[in-house]
Amino acid sequence: MSDASSADLEGRLPDGTGVVVLGAINVDMVVGGAALPAPGETVVGGTFAMHQGGKGGNQAVAAARALRGGPCEGSVAIVGAVGDDAFGREALDALRAEGIDCGHVLVREGVATGVALIAVDRVGENQIAVAPGANATLGPADVEAALRSLLGPESILLASLEVPVDAVLAAAFVARRAGARFVLNPAPAGDVPLALVRLATHVTPNALELDTLVPEFAGDPARAVRRLAETDRELRVAVTLGPRGVLAFGPDLDRTFAALEVTPVDTVGAGDAFNGALAAALAEGRPFVEAVRRGRTAGGLATQRPGAREAMPMRAEIDRAPEPR
Repeated sequence: MSDASSADLEGRLPDGTGVVVLGAINVDMVVGGAALPAPGETVVGGTFAMHQGGKGGNQAVAAARALRGGPCEGSVAIVGAVGDDAFGREALDALRAEGIDCGHVLVREGVATGVALIAVDRVGENQIAVAPGANATLGPADVEAALRSLLGPESILLASLEVPVDAVLAAAFVARRAGARFVLNPAPAGDVPLALVRLATHVTPNALELDTLVPEFAGDPARAVRRLAETDRELRVAVTLGPRGVLAFGPDLDRTFAALEVTPVDTVGAGDAFNGALAAALAEGRPFVEAVRRGRTAGGLATQRPGAREAMPMRAEIDRAPEPR
């Protein structure tokens, strides 16, 4: 979609349709190819690159690409905040170029856009440190004002935790009142209020985040996911387990999906690809089992390219990827 046509979408997302993403918008500064440093260690080597990032921005792009060419193409919006600096302007331009409605992204004067410092080693493992900048200024009132005009009964709200948790909690209440489904990606791992989990219709942790949510069953995803589901018997949970696939549990599903058979190049964007594609599939009316399958496929495909945002797969790639044997 061209910049001009995406600009026409600003503030005009079809009522009650599409994916609305709440999350961070960052610039990623990446050193790749060197060993990951231990505490106190300086590692020399590798190459440097700068990319668009942030879990919110990445997940919005993943959803937009997963919808492109389908019946819900162009129905993705993002709610977030950037600084009034060059990084912020570039971030918004990049999102609009993907056909994403940025009409509810706040531009904060005198505040820096969020930045992530990422190290990726030769086998694709990574370490990430984030300076949230404008992302940390997003408050409940900001989110409520934006979501009241975006969410309807057919909407999917996808939120992660690189923005203040009280803003995410406010968003969850708006989604509940609107009758929208709320996909909570509890990342990065940290203290997550139980009330937030209870407001979610879907929760998508990785193994570490699941351990944080259910510490009494740390290291035992099968038992942990069942304990998590006790908060709401209608809750659907999808736990991403890297090369072990995805464990999905809910009232209509209890199984593990094998991982895509790939050799990872860079795992940074895999979780965001999973979440964006899963939310896109739900927005198209696909059942949970199919949404998980498409998310699993998108996450695996994303590990095949360097970078996070750039690695988000297109709809056609997800459609034609073979099922693991």
